[in-house]
Amino acid sequence: MSGYTITSREDDPVHTVRTIARIAQMLIELRDEYVSRPREDTLQQIEQRLADLGKLHDELKQKIATQRERE
Repeated sequence: MSGYTITSREDDPVHTVRTIARIAQMLIELRDEYVSRPREDTLQQIEQRLADLGKLHDELKQKIATQRERE
């Protein structure tokens, strides 16, 4: 990555997509942690991140619909 960041409005889908990517990366790290050392609290963190992704999915659908209405 070049270090150059394009600013985005809160209602821009780019913001949501970036958040989804960060959570996806967290899930990969949590998977690795759980595989090497299975613990209940790690499973709970995975479950929470999956719930976060579900909310972000709904948010992204709404932003896409709003963007289509503007076009």
